[in-house]
Amino acid sequence: MINRLFLALLSGSFLVLSGCGNREGDKNDPGNTTMPDGRYDFNTIKDITFYEAKRKFASGLIFNESGFQQEPSWEIRFRSNDTVEVYSPDEDKMFPFYITYDHGQVYNFAKNYFRIMHVSKDSLVFQRLHLKRKEISKGIESDVHMTFYTDAYITKKLKTTLEELRKPLPKDSAYIRELTAKAQRNPGNADSAFAARSPVAFTPVSDMIKVEKKDNTDPVMGLTAYDYMFPRYRIEISKAYKDFGYEFSVVVDENGKIHLGKIDNVIPEQMASRRKTIQAIIDVYFYNLLKISPGTSLGIPHPSEVKIVAVGKTTKK
Repeated sequence: MINRLFLALLSGSFLVLSGCGNREGDKNDPGNTTMPDGRYDFNTIKDITFYEAKRKFASGLIFNESGFQQEPSWEIRFRSNDTVEVYSPDEDKMFPFYITYDHGQVYNFAKNYFRIMHVSKDSLVFQRLHLKRKEISKGIESDVHMTFYTDAYITKKLKTTLEELRKPLPKDSAYIRELTAKAQRNPGNADSAFAARSPVAFTPVSDMIKVEKKDNTDPVMGLTAYDYMFPRYRIEISKAYKDFGYEFSVVVDENGKIHLGKIDNVIPEQMASRRKTIQAIIDVYFYNLLKISPGTSLGIPHPSEVKIVAVGKTTKK
């Protein structure tokens, strides 16, 4: 699975947008002046609200091979040559940020960098950048493109709605089917499984078992995307054959079958016996006391990896 630093760079946090404008000031506007060093003049698009209509990788797809989905959700509005307001869907309000020019077409604010790809009074396109040792990374970290339109452009020129523009395209569904076919060839392999946009669901069918889906929001960045990229569950069994507590990962395939993966906190000498024990817990308790629904992306069920803490108690407490 992708690492947490990479996901933090790609997720929809209100700390990840930067501003842009036209390179030259509007000479008919006495409040504008030509910007030095070819910098953009944000006053030419001052107070225009732009709505993010598309967010995708350079491939043109909204998913990558790990199952991470780019979701457009932002609104931005430039207030001056050094200030931009960004809408946070998590907070449901606009936040002001100071804009810093870096070089060329690259700007920074809120500790993030963007290359400006296109600017007009109707639309904007940004490329989100990731820097490593003061150099722009050439990998997928810098491979996210964001497109914004004004409301007037969406309704009058494109003759559609923002909601329609934000919907996945048929090629996105085709890509998920391609990833699914690859994962199905080896459903127990966590390396070929990918994160489900709607994670696995374990639904109790008996009072003997309880399931709690743990809050997996990133504690530092507050990124809700972790909740589907790295889902975690606590499953507690009463009237178990003995008291136990095990932590392990599994791949749940498209049919709801559980494939045991990595086991935590066990020494190598005990690994074989621990695997047999946990497999027995899955076979006896999970399959009989739970309804297991596979994870899905765009409505397509596919193998995905989840983390489980299984707790057994001999009596109810």
